[in-house]
Amino acid sequence: MLKYKTLLLDEKAIERAIRRIAHEIIERNKGLDDTLLVGIRTRGVPLAQRLAAELAAIEDIAVPVYSLDISAYRDDHKRKSICEIGPAENKLAADNKTIVLVDDVLFTGRTVRSALNAVMELGRPKYIELAVLIDRGHRELPIRADYVGKNVPTSLRETVSVRLCETDEKNQVVLCEEVRT
Repeated sequence: MLKYKTLLLDEKAIERAIRRIAHEIIERNKGLDDTLLVGIRTRGVPLAQRLAAELAAIEDIAVPVYSLDISAYRDDHKRKSICEIGPAENKLAADNKTIVLVDDVLFTGRTVRSALNAVMELGRPKYIELAVLIDRGHRELPIRADYVGKNVPTSLRETVSVRLCETDEKNQVVLCEEVRT
């Protein structure tokens, strides 16, 4: 059973983190030429959409957003797809693009490894960068985020729960602790 412990980010703090990440992406890449956002399902997708909206507000450029299902690259499922969000479900053309993978929480690094494998099957990107709302540590693989909303050192008994209105009807990030009964 999980017990609520601490509110890490409220709605305004999530918005500020996304705005900061957007500015960092523009600065690091010297603009948005050939940049694509790829949200890792489930909560990475709405975060990528929010990030695209922020990038458009800053630079007046529509950055394409894609949705990535990494389940084919994991041990537990056998599906795969990566497609653009919108009326035409177009496949990602990765060659010579800067791809920013977007996810909610970076933990062991295994989800990101699966996403990298999926993207590499679609071509050869110029760069692949990683943007996460929360980095909680405990990496099992040598993976780090290029853009982080908030670093939150956690214990292995704790869980970071990202709740977004698109999936959970509220915007907040909470730290919960496993309670043994």
